Amino acid sequence: MSGLIKSSIARKVVMALSGLFLVIFLGQHFVINITSVISPDTFNSWSHFMGYNPLVQYILQPVLIAGVVVHFIMGFILELGNNKARAVKYVRYNGKSNAPWISRNMIITGLVVLAFLGLHFYDFWVPEMVYKYVEANPQDATRYYAETVEKFEPIWRTVLYIVSFGLLALHLLHGFASAFQSMGLNNKYSPGIKAFTKIFAIAIPLGFVFIAIYHHLNPITH
Repeated sequence: MSGLIKSSIARKVVMALSGLFLVIFLGQHFVINITSVISPDTFNSWSHFMGYNPLVQYILQPVLIAGVVVHFIMGFILELGNNKARAVKYVRYNGKSNAPWISRNMIITGLVVLAFLGLHFYDFWVPEMVYKYVEANPQDATRYYAETVEKFEPIWRTVLYIVSFGLLALHLLHGFASAFQSMGLNNKYSPGIKAFTKIFAIAIPLGFVFIAIYHHLNPITH
């Protein structure tokens, strides 16, 4: 039993660390993307740096992909472990008296976020890899803004992004704060950390929603 508990704790810590790493990436991703609304030239410049910097491309990018894989695999493992650990099922489930909806459906919101990441990779990462390594096009530091705006021209893709970021907000509302708890951080700073995670979980997805709507309503005229 002791080994099982330790194993469960280790998995939760790995889940928490990988989740926090992805949250840092999400924040960095937002900082770059919001410049597409403020200053297209800055967005092009920063995107070009991220797209051709060897440290980003050959070290940070593989680490990011590994972080995504580890986080979601560990999520499935923990969910299966939790299900098996419930030797006695509830005869009657009484909604919020047992657990909030968000915490009970992290696997669902996580799957939606994973599907969204697949779409995001298809929309941006795959074309970028084809552009650079398959077609071997010359570097163009001014193409990123136009490519981004073009993606949000179809209403269906914009709506899909809005819904996905809404579910990401739900996922973060529970997961971000829980990550600190899983690592045993329970001290006088806990209320402040919890408040920060809630603000982040709502503000950053809303920021991405704003970016999607802005570019949909302000297409590039040819």
